[in-house]
Amino acid sequence: MADWQTTVTPPALARLLATARLPEPAAARRPAYRTLAGQVRLLVSEGRLPVGARLPAERELALALQLSRTTVATAYEALRSEGYLHSRRGSGSWTALPEGAAPPSDALHPVPPDEQGRTLDLGVAALPAPQPFLSEAAARAVEQLPAYAAGHGHYPTGVPVLREAVARRYTERGLPTTPDQILITIGAMGALHLVQRVLIGRGDRVAVEAPSYAHTLQALRINEARLVPVPYAWSGAPRRGAARTPDRAAPGGILRGRPGGSPRPEWDLAEWRRVLSGAAPRVAYVIPDFHNPTGALVGEEQRRALLAAARTAGTVVLVDETTAELGWGVPEGTGVPRPTAALDRSAQVVTVGSAGKLLWGGLRIGWVRAAPAMIRRLATERVYSDVGAPVLEQLIAAELLGEQQLPAVRAHQLTRLRDTAEALTTALGEHLPQWRFAVPPGGLAFWVSTGTLSGAALARAGEHGGVRIAAGNRFGSDGAFEHHIRIPLTVPAAAVPDAVRRLAAVAARAADGGRWHGADESHPLAV
Repeated sequence: MADWQTTVTPPALARLLATARLPEPAAARRPAYRTLAGQVRLLVSEGRLPVGARLPAERELALALQLSRTTVATAYEALRSEGYLHSRRGSGSWTALPEGAAPPSDALHPVPPDEQGRTLDLGVAALPAPQPFLSEAAARAVEQLPAYAAGHGHYPTGVPVLREAVARRYTERGLPTTPDQILITIGAMGALHLVQRVLIGRGDRVAVEAPSYAHTLQALRINEARLVPVPYAWSGAPRRGAARTPDRAAPGGILRGRPGGSPRPEWDLAEWRRVLSGAAPRVAYVIPDFHNPTGALVGEEQRRALLAAARTAGTVVLVDETTAELGWGVPEGTGVPRPTAALDRSAQVVTVGSAGKLLWGGLRIGWVRAAPAMIRRLATERVYSDVGAPVLEQLIAAELLGEQQLPAVRAHQLTRLRDTAEALTTALGEHLPQWRFAVPPGGLAFWVSTGTLSGAALARAGEHGGVRIAAGNRFGSDGAFEHHIRIPLTVPAAAVPDAVRRLAAVAARAADGGRWHGADESHPLAV
């Protein structure tokens, strides 16, 4: 088994190193090899350069950085002596952590139960369960369970009643769907992993939005796909948070600030056409419905254009609809785009959805919507891993997605999100007026520009201040979005002012080089 899990190319490492700013003025007095070693240590300690990443050979990195090979070799030796680099003849050098050092925390992972009382979680974007709807649905599902208990309980494509409910919801949204076009999975990530395993091979190119969903990007890297990022275009510059006050009645159905309006992120179709025709990616992964992390809602015209370009290129479009029901900023009666697969029946489209974002993540229910032949292929492949999703959870999800329950459940969750969005808009304007953000029409988060403040530095300072922060670079590649963070809309509205005050304190500490005045200012590099 290899000692390393991923490979970092010389250009990619050069871009990451450019974002690793060491404390001044000490950095200016250091020899070049010490600066390079310090930058690599910083990237590893902040989690931006994964442990187990194979680094470029000395000569290749020297050429990319326009340094002497001796400088790079000396830096590598310093990192080896400190435990941040391991090497083996014939295998190269890969990143590591010194013995006894704690790994970098991951704000995108749930806070451990023993820390929940003292840690403010601004990392995980997931809502609490809608009560009493969940408990009532669970009780009804338990009553149905005996009818399934007489058999083996394995349903590779899903329990029929849930497949029917999911198909019915697609049809209601404008995409006629039959149950044989649905496969139920263990969460949306289970669906995405399954589709990736079937469609994407080692070395295949995958076009992705920039930014995009962090966990999917990491899964693609682990599978050694070649990511081709396509940046979003913005129709206007985000206004400062201080200028924002909630206005639900803004034209276009989007919650936005005054004066002026929020910019609308949209696909850069010229760049998408260039990538699809030039790189010919095997798959294009997109989140057009209340995008994670920006909350963008892509219109039907842009969706059709992308599908046409993908059809010409022979690219499969993998559409992530896990947040498609979260249009909290869209007024009742205002139309939203139909599902992407409804707009071009001749294009190759595979859609992934989830009960986790609208209902409750603890259900761990997701699904794939595709042509029946693809569903059969996926079902055959999935039996080698999980056989099927748990029956009871599927029955609960079917109850909540039913025609009688879904409208009330959805209204309950959207009210939560809308109230938090309004409170967060106000609080950010009061306590962090220099940060910029666009108020989206839906989704689970705000995508916030932190100006000159590093998102990774904020996340590291947050670890000492009891605040978990999702740094923007997790949603990009090669150091992109270093000066952004994602703030989830999952803090109760009443708790938002205090949460933003704590975030502002962390930002002040990060801006001060990580020092917390009045406390012990020493801290290990690797946390």
